[in-house]
Amino acid sequence: MQIDLLYFDGCPSWQTGIANLNTALKLEGLAWPIEMVEVIDDEDAERRRFLGSPSFQINGDDLWPQEREEYAMSCRMYSTPEGLRGWPTVEMFRERLHAPAGR
Repeated sequence: MQIDLLYFDGCPSWQTGIANLNTALKLEGLAWPIEMVEVIDDEDAERRRFLGSPSFQINGDDLWPQEREEYAMSCRMYSTPEGLRGWPTVEMFRERLHAPAGR
């Protein structure tokens, strides 16, 4: 499995997001590679169907898909048990990692 973390330079949330993802992978016993994918402008965001920074994809599929008509450079918010945050929690990642792992 390939995990892509889509982000833009200056996003204040991707560091916490990748830390939570790494913790979840470790807890699940998974050694999947993570590729950092920097989105550089609105044209790049449109081409990649960028849902905001940070976004997490496994084999090209977003872990929290959303239907949109427009894509642009933006921060992404996640609905967590603690309220809206700029990153998913460790438990949120663990839940989403089960399906691709075939568990």
